[in-house]
Amino acid sequence: MATNFVIEGLKAEIEGKEILKGINLSMKGGEIHAIMGPNGTGKSTLASALMGHPKYEVTGGSVTLNGEDVLEMEVDERARAGMFLAMQYPSEIAGVTNSDFLRSAINARREEGSEISLIKFIRQMEGKMKELEMNPEFAHRYLNEGFSGGEKKRNEILQMMLLDPSLVILDEIDSGLDIDALRIVANGVNAMKSEDRGFLIITHYQRLLNYIKPDFVHVMMQGRIVKSGGPELAERLEAEGYDWVKEELGIEDETVGQEA
Repeated sequence: MATNFVIEGLKAEIEGKEILKGINLSMKGGEIHAIMGPNGTGKSTLASALMGHPKYEVTGGSVTLNGEDVLEMEVDERARAGMFLAMQYPSEIAGVTNSDFLRSAINARREEGSEISLIKFIRQMEGKMKELEMNPEFAHRYLNEGFSGGEKKRNEILQMMLLDPSLVILDEIDSGLDIDALRIVANGVNAMKSEDRGFLIITHYQRLLNYIKPDFVHVMMQGRIVKSGGPELAERLEAEGYDWVKEELGIEDETVGQEA
């Protein structure tokens, strides 16, 4: 089924401070949307709010995935519905091996009695790890424990590839990556592009978008999407920064600290 993801007027706050001030975004399967913007404009808050992080309280708007009300779902229900977030700072979990975590995550999305067999899981995991040029030993290490920044990011992409979600949110997946790791991560994302899957990529930099070609680019300031365009918008932001956007729209402070 082709993915249809719609955000309308989404507002969210943390500890009484409004961060998201009315986000509108619509995306379909096969599309890659990039959200760019300076620090403090609400980009990572958007990712966390969409996945149901308890720290953020949604105070208005709606979010639907294939017609289902996302905001009524618990975090695990959102994952089962096909949403996936590759986090900017993945957690380390001692005592849980990478392979055990991945197999449990896959089975959590399956009906009881249709769990993936151990042999099939190992075959799939080893194949994807090879694609991502990951050391096979990482399968048996504790989840993200002692992993470098780049290894953690590859591990997030490995999770994405094995879970096969319909909506992928990448929160600054490029931060801390060298050029080789960036290329490998981007190849993993590009290999997953299909009409049944949409991508929402949050990034500061054009360099990731040199490897993953977006269909749409959106600029966030003051907790809102203030400008949208095609790939050429990201190229101009890389060349000229954000001052021209602020000047064009009459924005003095791009962060969520002030209203427009």
